[in-house]
Amino acid sequence: MTTELETVNDWRVFATDHALNSVALAGDTIVVTWSDGRETAFHRFFLRDNCTCSQCYLPLTREQLFEITDAPEDLAAASAAIDAGGDLVIGWSDGHASRYAPGWLRSHAPDAASRAERHAARPRPFIWGSEYADRLQSFDYADIMADDHTLWTWLGALRSSGMTLVRNVPLAEEALLAPIARISHLRETNFGRVFDVKSKPRADSAAYTSVNLPPHSDLPTRELQPGVQFLHCLINDTVGGESVFVDGFAIGEAMRAEHPEDFATITTTPMAFWNRDDRTDYRWSAPLIALNAEGDLDEVRFANFLRGPIDAPAERMPAIYRALRLFQAMSRDPRFFIERRLAPGDMWAFDNRRVLHARREFDPQTGDRHLQGAYVDRDEINSRWRVLGRELGEPC
Repeated sequence: MTTELETVNDWRVFATDHALNSVALAGDTIVVTWSDGRETAFHRFFLRDNCTCSQCYLPLTREQLFEITDAPEDLAAASAAIDAGGDLVIGWSDGHASRYAPGWLRSHAPDAASRAERHAARPRPFIWGSEYADRLQSFDYADIMADDHTLWTWLGALRSSGMTLVRNVPLAEEALLAPIARISHLRETNFGRVFDVKSKPRADSAAYTSVNLPPHSDLPTRELQPGVQFLHCLINDTVGGESVFVDGFAIGEAMRAEHPEDFATITTTPMAFWNRDDRTDYRWSAPLIALNAEGDLDEVRFANFLRGPIDAPAERMPAIYRALRLFQAMSRDPRFFIERRLAPGDMWAFDNRRVLHARREFDPQTGDRHLQGAYVDRDEINSRWRVLGRELGEPC
């Protein structure tokens, strides 16, 4: 006898304008026809694996209890129907029953048309260059602290463009922790929870000197670079020290379009990055540009002052250095960067795994320069944005 249990609903809402018209059993698949005429064949194990009844899902945490290996190898759909509410209901050969809402089915349909729609609907990063300088999104500290919708919009801008400016942050040490607390917890490193960017007599990083810092990401020496960096200006009275930001994704896409061979080299050749002092020794090797499974840009990892010798066969060196020299030259190209002077109370928030940042040399004899920085991982930004979106009724 097939017994249907209570369904455990996901935190997310899966909506669709398309209804289920019919369902048929076809070997290992359950084929549904939609109101727009599309057909989707769902594999039996896929549907059984995603049953969200109270026996297969823990209602308290909404986490899966069922493991697909516990289903019999010869599991089959004994029956399949569309009920009065429009859901797909399946009775399995082992006596279990499952229910699937059309919104969930459409959102996870494996047919080519549905997958193409989902891919096209994914948010794409806003790629920018020097023309972005006049359109830089800025937010007010007080609004971020007081209004959840402003907070959600700010995080969305960070996700899209990789960089925003927050103005009127209080001129107090560790004031940047207040907006960070509106998001999540910090990513602590060997430089501390909050790090001070100012000239130091015994510097353990070039950032703590007055020299020119070329475009770089912070801590490429780590397996996982910090996600978003927050950089708050407390004092900036020196001559020089302007901030430069480069969209690494813009460089990547330009290399892909204009120099495809160099792009292939730079995305597949591991580069070594080292950061060591008398107390720590961090090392990691990875390509300068990482791609995700779909071939989209996912990460830029680069700091020339932390780069170690290239470990590659001799015959590959010419191609590797051609690609490396091109990448570095493009990071200096004015079409790819914006330059701003930080004013006290300004706080940059930027994706450290995408946006390279630089600093012009400054003269410490002409005044004081004191910035404070902290890191929050991308996961924390994304999670907070999604949860806020659910609470505010925004699409996420």
